Amino acid sequence: MVLSNYTKEFKYNLKLASPVILGMLGHTFVSFVDNVMVGQLGAAELAAVSLGNSFIFIAMSLGIGFSTAITPLVAEADSEKNFTKGKSVFKHGFFLCTVLGVLLFLMLLLAKPLMYVMDQPEEVVELAIPYLDLVAFSLVPLIIFQAFKQFSDGLSLTKYPMYATIVANILNVVINYVLIFGKFGFPEMGIVGAAVGTLVSRFVMLFYLWWLLAKRDKSKGYVTNIKFFKLSKQPIKKLSNLGLPSAMQMFFEVGIFTAAIWLSGTLGANAQAANQIALNLSSMTFMVAIGLSVAAMIRVGNQKGLKDFKALKRIAESIFLVGFVFALVFALFFVFFHTMLPDLYVDLDDPTNALDTAEVVKIAATLLLAAAVFQISDSLQVITLGALRGLQDVKIPTIITFISYWVIGFPISYFLGKEEAYGSLGIWLGLLAGLSVAAILLYFRFNYLTKRLILQQDKS
Repeated sequence: MVLSNYTKEFKYNLKLASPVILGMLGHTFVSFVDNVMVGQLGAAELAAVSLGNSFIFIAMSLGIGFSTAITPLVAEADSEKNFTKGKSVFKHGFFLCTVLGVLLFLMLLLAKPLMYVMDQPEEVVELAIPYLDLVAFSLVPLIIFQAFKQFSDGLSLTKYPMYATIVANILNVVINYVLIFGKFGFPEMGIVGAAVGTLVSRFVMLFYLWWLLAKRDKSKGYVTNIKFFKLSKQPIKKLSNLGLPSAMQMFFEVGIFTAAIWLSGTLGANAQAANQIALNLSSMTFMVAIGLSVAAMIRVGNQKGLKDFKALKRIAESIFLVGFVFALVFALFFVFFHTMLPDLYVDLDDPTNALDTAEVVKIAATLLLAAAVFQISDSLQVITLGALRGLQDVKIPTIITFISYWVIGFPISYFLGKEEAYGSLGIWLGLLAGLSVAAILLYFRFNYLTKRLILQQDKS
């Protein structure tokens, strides 16, 4: 193995990934700011946002997971210079994401009563319900936005979704500040104000991205003059065959993290608030892996279209290597600063809640040590999934993710997460186990497929 064969790809990999990373980090930073603002209201309010978002994340995972089917198909069509094929993929993906966004919104409205039977603190549930109503509706523009984003990524135009996300995030922070605390004459709405900010910003994000794409020559023809209801069976079938397993993959992963939120809720509001802090910080570093996963999907999809399988394998492995380096840096960061980072989320000067605050900080600091360890596993599994989606291999990875998270990870979280066992730390040990198994098995799958493709090509 000559290292330079891999390192020479770093520049272009990061060029593709960096706009995605910056956009996602911006989105996560807004979540961080939201949590900091809500955290000033109290542990119950922070736990309520965590509970409400746990439902949102499940629905969102299905929508975003499904939309990823658009990227490899557009990337393949782009490398083949087949405009008609690319526009067909986008149009049908746009239609399916619109329908899915509406269905997910309705599903969440019907799911609200579940909060009352989940053994969650009553005051947390009462605060979470009105928050959930508004954020659930924001899924409609978000999933439609995803159709445009995944299409844009497939054309290697990764910077435009970043621009749209940054503009929306700035707007979100401003609205949240004004409405959560009742500034500039607006009513003090608490966590409902955060939900309003999310809803408005997601509509702005969608329309701004469409406008950016409609202005650029490379993408204008795809996103204008769309015959929305003139549909064909074959593209819908192909997108569904790729999208549904991809949606389930993301659902299984997000599901186990959501289960972690619910299990934390059974330990009390302080444990749930600490879990939210650790999850929020971990999600920031995870965005780098997400960006690299998108880069892997695009580049593997391009090479698949060109049928250059040796280059495909080498390029994908170069992205795995970049991901490992970043994950190692983040792991060390969490270890060194695990006692200081939770302080950002709480009001240390509040004497009324001093005991609760101290407990939240203590638990969160321990969880960040666990989060440090699974940085590498989490990074490798999501980047490898991106490469496999680029190969349009989704069915076996779906089975792998289910076994890893729900046959191995969740039982460990459930039994070790009991108060008489390891509590919150036990929940995160289960997450670590699930992610590690997924990373190993998915890498083996990618290695097997690419070696087989190279061998078949060499024989022909």
